Amino acid sequence: MNGTLMLVELAGHVGLLLWGTHMVGSGVQRGFAPVLRRWLGKNLDSPLRAFATGLGITTLLQSSTATGLLATSFTATGVIALAPALAVMLGANVGTALLTQLLSLNMALVGPPLVLLGVLAFRWAADGRTRNVGRIVIGLGLMLMALAGLMHTFAPLESAPLLKPIIGALSGDPVLAVLIAAVLTWACHSSIAMVLLIGSFEASHLVGPTGALALVLGANLGGALPALFNASTSVARRLPLGNLLVRATGVILALPFLPTIAGALGAASPGAGRLVVNFHLLFNVALALAFLGPVRAFARLLTRWLPDPPLAVDPGRPLHLDAAALDSATVALANASRETLRMADMIDLMLRDAMKVVSGQSIGRGVAVAAAGSSVDQLGEAIRRYLADIGDEQSLDHRREGARGQDILSAVINLEHVADIIANSLVEFALRNLKRGRHLSSAEIEIVALMHGELLDSLRLALAVFLQAGPDDAKRLVASKTEFREFEATAMALSVRMLRSVATTARFAGTDAAARAADAVAEESGLLLRSVRDLRRIHSHLASFAYPILHRPASGGPDAPVVDDAVGTERIHSM
Repeated sequence: MNGTLMLVELAGHVGLLLWGTHMVGSGVQRGFAPVLRRWLGKNLDSPLRAFATGLGITTLLQSSTATGLLATSFTATGVIALAPALAVMLGANVGTALLTQLLSLNMALVGPPLVLLGVLAFRWAADGRTRNVGRIVIGLGLMLMALAGLMHTFAPLESAPLLKPIIGALSGDPVLAVLIAAVLTWACHSSIAMVLLIGSFEASHLVGPTGALALVLGANLGGALPALFNASTSVARRLPLGNLLVRATGVILALPFLPTIAGALGAASPGAGRLVVNFHLLFNVALALAFLGPVRAFARLLTRWLPDPPLAVDPGRPLHLDAAALDSATVALANASRETLRMADMIDLMLRDAMKVVSGQSIGRGVAVAAAGSSVDQLGEAIRRYLADIGDEQSLDHRREGARGQDILSAVINLEHVADIIANSLVEFALRNLKRGRHLSSAEIEIVALMHGELLDSLRLALAVFLQAGPDDAKRLVASKTEFREFEATAMALSVRMLRSVATTARFAGTDAAARAADAVAEESGLLLRSVRDLRRIHSHLASFAYPILHRPASGGPDAPVVDDAVGTERIHSM
């Protein structure tokens, strides 16, 4: 086999290994992400339990990067503290080392049957969870087949003359080996694949023991870089920076002793390629033992280095749309849900200020309503772009994720329409009439106040539907449209009575003053009807939150919506 064909075959096997790792991780996230997120959120009361949780989740996700993404998202949004998140990452690092031990076993014959079983499960399964199990099995089979192919490809490379200078440079300069492996691991975003690749190098005698261990140190260092580079805020950078510092400390301490460690492990690991995976496990277990105890002090130090940023002056600036979460559709959708709740909070304030303007209590609140309307538009645009970016990074072809994305997009659009009605119709029309001296009567204000109170209740109910997707709440929300039709009928009847009363008085008086009074009442009744119409339009948009739930198949199937438990529970309790 010539060099070109060998490089092509090698690149194919590496790509197959990376794709198999991706399929396992995406299958677990799509099929079991809500369960994993609940597990991660509930088992963080002690560093030891957090460590075990990180280890278990990483074993399922096949990636410490994915676990770190979940933990980073929770930490950045304040759902979990930094100290238990650091313990989770220590467990995640040990979990990847254990996975490497398992995948390094000679199971080449198991790979093709696993791929076949996975394809059958994926093609014939009726429910989404079984299909994702099939995706996981396919990924494991592809990884095993790729490792067998790598071993076969590396066998003739041992005597290749062009590789000897490179191998000699890596063996003689461990620092260079660490840097090269760190860059390659960062590029492929998979420390598991990189360590298995280094194990293949060492088993084929392409790299000496000391050089192989230096490459493993670099793989550990590079595995912490993607999350750090993708973090967009100082709070989000704390956890990946802590993980990087932990690994960097281990690399610095281990580098001078690599020849001694290689000799000791070589005597205890006679099997081909076992030196690399055993050192990888030993390295991460040693870091966990060293840093699990002082994890709280380390968290306080990271918080001091990366303090909380000042509160955003612009309320339209997104706070939770972390770009690092785009690698996980479930986490990214949870972030978009949190930002949608911020939009709803702004709508709540706009409604309260609008009532003060319409009733004539505080005309100056009209400026605040206009500013809040601009912030809602700005935030809604940011959420829509973020949802589009999720579609770029994740296919969102899974029914649960796709349904949740559609729910968020629908909620954002409806809230934008509500803000537009409040700022550009209800308040603007009221201000124009108030400046002309036209005010609502006490009876008219009473009707508007009743509608306003029901509208605030409907907003809370719409958010409950958005978060919990309860059919009963959705039915209640739609049924409340009847009350608003009755409010509108009452307002029209009141307006007609007032007009008839004034018209009768004007006919008997027969003066110009009486005619002008009648015209004024007609214009003021127009203010009431316009306000009532706008309030009913707002309620119609809020009622639209219920339609996707009512038109969706019964919960429990593959089309059931995903509920963000961490956000939903917190939000409902605050209502």
